[in-house]
Amino acid sequence: MRPPSFLYGLYERRLTRALDGARLPHHVGVMLDGNRRWARSAGLEAAQGHQAGADRIADLLRWCEDVEIPVVTLWMLSTKNLRREEREVTDLLEIIACTVAGLAATRRWRLQLVGELDLLPEEIAQRLRAAEALTGDVEGLHVNIAVGYGGRDEIAGAVRSLITELLESGRGLADLDEAITPEAITGHLYTKGQPDPDLVIRTSGEQRLGGFLLWQSEQSEFYFCEAFWPDFRRVDFLRALRAYAGRERRMGR
Repeated sequence: MRPPSFLYGLYERRLTRALDGARLPHHVGVMLDGNRRWARSAGLEAAQGHQAGADRIADLLRWCEDVEIPVVTLWMLSTKNLRREEREVTDLLEIIACTVAGLAATRRWRLQLVGELDLLPEEIAQRLRAAEALTGDVEGLHVNIAVGYGGRDEIAGAVRSLITELLESGRGLADLDEAITPEAITGHLYTKGQPDPDLVIRTSGEQRLGGFLLWQSEQSEFYFCEAFWPDFRRVDFLRALRAYAGRERRMGR
């Protein structure tokens, strides 16, 4: 039995006060996990779980605004997810395209697509690119939308892009040893120019990265939440921030 809603309100305010003046992350990555299991537990279709998860995204972005977090990365679809049953993938892609278009239409957040859009149906990719373009001049919260995203794919693509750039500049293969550095690879990632995520949150109780921001999360703090993504509440978000604020970040030193 859930506590009355007013108790949640009191708890939220208590958590918010506890974060006053605390060290908060500049970039939060969120793995939106558990939509299908949420649907199964409620006797619903997978698509209904994906829609319920999509409906939660705007709430999260508002919560990030409330505490002035400038960058958020949302993992909405992995490259491995594309191997699921065809009907589920078709439904999920439509939900993602509609959700991203809705976020863009508010012109409240600046959207950036990260992932291999070439793996998606062309019509879906075009709609996602149009949504991204619509927010190109927005100065609000920067939201990376990870669709068709895989961490290994991103790193491999960054290395390929770096090598191509070097060869096109007239440098030969003999120069690669000196030219391929961690800093150079970072400059060819989807998130180039952005701060690395300070905090990565994964919902649904799973305690693994699964390929999310593999390069960028070298020094990230991780927070694993038991709630399925559609059930993720502001108190869960605030708990994650409280946990982050309470950790000593030595950054390898």
